[in-house]
Amino acid sequence: MLESASRAPARTRARLAATALAATTLAAAAVVAAVTTPASAASGLGQLAAAQGRYFGTALANNHLGESAYATVADREFNSVTPENEMKWDATEPSRGSFNYTGGDAIVSHAQGHGQSVRGHTLVWHSQLPSWVSNGGFNAATLTSVMQNHISNVAGHYKGKLYAWDVVNEAFNDDGTRRQSVFQTTIGDSYIATAFQAARAADPTAKLYYNDYNIEGINAKSTAVYNMVKAFKQQGVPIDGVGLQTHLILGQVPSDLQANLQRFADLGVDVALTEVDVRMQTPADSSKLATQSANYAALTKACLNVARCVGITVWGVTDKYSWVPDVFPGYGAPLLFDDSYNAKPAYTGVSGALGGGTSSPSPSASPSSSPSSSPTSSPPPGRSCSATYRKVNEWNTGFQAEVTVTNTGSSSMGGWTVSWAFPNGQKITQLWNGTLSQSGANVTVKNVSYNGTVTPNGSTTFGFTGDWSGANGTPSSVTCAAS
Repeated sequence: MLESASRAPARTRARLAATALAATTLAAAAVVAAVTTPASAASGLGQLAAAQGRYFGTALANNHLGESAYATVADREFNSVTPENEMKWDATEPSRGSFNYTGGDAIVSHAQGHGQSVRGHTLVWHSQLPSWVSNGGFNAATLTSVMQNHISNVAGHYKGKLYAWDVVNEAFNDDGTRRQSVFQTTIGDSYIATAFQAARAADPTAKLYYNDYNIEGINAKSTAVYNMVKAFKQQGVPIDGVGLQTHLILGQVPSDLQANLQRFADLGVDVALTEVDVRMQTPADSSKLATQSANYAALTKACLNVARCVGITVWGVTDKYSWVPDVFPGYGAPLLFDDSYNAKPAYTGVSGALGGGTSSPSPSASPSSSPSSSPTSSPPPGRSCSATYRKVNEWNTGFQAEVTVTNTGSSSMGGWTVSWAFPNGQKITQLWNGTLSQSGANVTVKNVSYNGTVTPNGSTTFGFTGDWSGANGTPSSVTCAAS
């Protein structure tokens, strides 16, 4: 169905050229005026997914973030992002031992500023390799060292800042045999396990994924991946998840997608749909768009029906910048928003599957916070709460902590706000299950739409990772205000 190795530098150059052309022909203000947007961030797909215990993300391209409409939709709709090209080998280590994190850092910073988690993509892949790796002529020992050094540096640079890494990408052929990449032919079968071990050493907290295409259904390729993951679990090789890219053709959602997700989950790993798009022969028409909507709804429901399916990522914000037309001439329109950032029927298909209804978003220029996350000036009678801070893990200059919010009142509360001051100037880098505001040492975290309501004696938690220098003391006082 798909050779996603074709997402090569030529496609990237074509997209950059398209961006430059768009910039010269379309004013940003005009684009924003045409955007169809919801009135509240609570209605975004990320918030709807979070209420179901999932994330809903998108691939993000740093060179498009300067386009107001692009950033507006990305920030409003998605609570997870995957850098499209900025963390691949050719971008991060273009020459041996010389690392460049400019593009990746920009996306991580943007995500942190908008409460989004980040999936790293990708550490080891046969495509978008600089020639010094693919044509270096290294022996097995040297290439192993080169690979380990790359993983150590790149994953180490983002240590504590990413939710997950696609450690190895597309290592199998459709018939279930190993792809004859430079890693496979030089190092052999062991390179995948070695890569996962290096990634775990570089970032102990990130979830480690194997990622591939054409493994959505039960077939020779997905079974080969299944057998590898099963062996890794038995051998103690660190692997936390399997990413099913889910680049689909219109009308071809595998009937056994859910069963396939479940069999991987039964191995004791998480699963995720990591690069979703549903391409069609263009031009689009109402019939094709309706089928596409049904396809998106079906794959969303399949994920929701598997407890360990943790989230879905669509491979792009808008049809305008999709990779599909470059690689599959005559095909396109694969995403949830059209070239003008209007929500397509596919958007309502996903929204409906996530429990958000089937109406399109209403116009708005930018996201706003959920009403439940804004406390009143004083709590209503019978509403009070407490908050307990707990350090979960600490390493070098990073740490992970968790805060438990408990309803200490006699009636249910509809929202909460937790505040504290770090004693040593710590900086939160990524927070989940809450909305963060930090100014210097002072931190305020408010509930999000799905965890504001807490019954008497009930509790909820939020967590975060952060950076520290010199010391990492626990705040002396953590306050909680109920609403």
